[in-house]
Amino acid sequence: MITKRTDREMIDYLLAAEQEVREVHKLTDQNPELTIKEAYELQKKLIDRKIADGARRIGVKLGLTSKAKQQMMGINEAIYGYLLDNMLSVEWEPVDYRRFIHPKAEPEIAFLMGEDLQGQDVTADDVLRATKYVAPAIEIIDSRYKDFKFTLVDVVADNCSSAQFIVGSKWVSPDSIDLAEIGMVMSKNGEVATVGAGAAVLGNPAQAVAWAVNKLGERGEGLKKGDIVLSGALSEAVAFEAGDSCLAQFDGLGSVSFFCK
Repeated sequence: MITKRTDREMIDYLLAAEQEVREVHKLTDQNPELTIKEAYELQKKLIDRKIADGARRIGVKLGLTSKAKQQMMGINEAIYGYLLDNMLSVEWEPVDYRRFIHPKAEPEIAFLMGEDLQGQDVTADDVLRATKYVAPAIEIIDSRYKDFKFTLVDVVADNCSSAQFIVGSKWVSPDSIDLAEIGMVMSKNGEVATVGAGAAVLGNPAQAVAWAVNKLGERGEGLKKGDIVLSGALSEAVAFEAGDSCLAQFDGLGSVSFFCK
C-alpha cells in the first residue's frame, strides 16, 4: 500500500533532494490526486522554507512558455516559480557542476523591474512601461525528479526546476528593441546547439511577463521594483556537463555565457 505524504513531508522530500543533490521519484507517484492549485501552494511553502533559512526572493521565472511545449504537456498556459538570491551567478565565476543532478541551460530574456507591478488585467504594454531594462540571460534548470520526468503538478511544486541563472552585463531599455523579433543562437563548446527567437515566448516575452503578473495577482502578489523576471526559454534546453561552456548571443542584446567546472 502506498502511503500519501503530507505537505510538510513533500517539502522535506524536495528540499532533501536538492540539498543532497540526488534525484527522487515524483510526488504524484504517492499523491496522484494533487491538483495544480495545491502544487502552487506547495511551491509557496517550499519557497517560504528557503526564505526562513536565509534566502531572499529576488524575482520570478516562467516555464512552459512555448506553445509547442504546452501541447506536449497537454496544457494551455505557462507556469511560474520564484527566483532567490542564492540562484544568481555572475559570468566571470565558473558554475559548479557538483551542485546539480542533471542540469540543462535555457536562453532567456531577463526583465529588471523599474517599478512595482500588480493586478489581474496587466498587459504587455504595462510590463514594458514598468521595466527599466532587459538583458540576455541563461537559466540553469535541474529537476530533482528521476530522469527529468514529471507531470505538470510535480514540476510546479518543485519550483519549476529552478536551480541557477546568469544575467549578461549589457542592459538595454525595452523601448529601444522589439523583443518579439530578437533572434538568438546558443552554442556549447563553440558549436551551435540551438537557435530561437523572442516570439517563441508566448508571442512576445513582455506578454509572458504580463501573464505571470496576472497569475500572481490572483494570489494577492505581484512584482516589486528591482525584481528580475526570467520570461521563458527562447529555444529548447541544452544539457551540459563539467568542462562544458555555453554562450547565448541575442540580436541587439549582446551575449551571456558560463563555464562549468
